Amino acid sequence: MALKELIATIARALVDEPDSVEVTEIEGDHNSLIELRVAKSDIGKVIGKDGRTAQSMRTILTAASTKLGRRAHLDIVD
Repeated sequence: MALKELIATIARALVDEPDSVEVTEIEGDHNSLIELRVAKSDIGKVIGKDGRTAQSMRTILTAASTKLGRRAHLDIVD
């Protein structure tokens, strides 16, 4: 649950429509898949130039999940 809240907080800070941010977490045994959905107009803000913002979010997620003893993957869904 903490990983889901982390991604939601970061995404809401980046977008113009924070109410449209949806984060779902699909948990496995030792891994999680985090799916991020934002408004169509905000998708570029979440991905960033050359995907740098998305990659930074994935790096933070990896560091946080490692601390919890899990693996996590972030998918940005249109």
